[in-house]
Amino acid sequence: MAEHSDMKAHLGTYTSVMAMLKWGAVICFLIGAGVVWLIAS
Repeated sequence: MAEHSDMKAHLGTYTSVMAMLKWGAVICFLIGAGVVWLIAS
């Protein structure tokens, strides 16, 4: 079973990774929308 300190480390890493994925998805969407806008104009 995982130690309590390991769970704290895991939670910190998990939170960081989820935040990076969220912002990465937002940035990718904005870049994709910009490319579509450039192609359409």
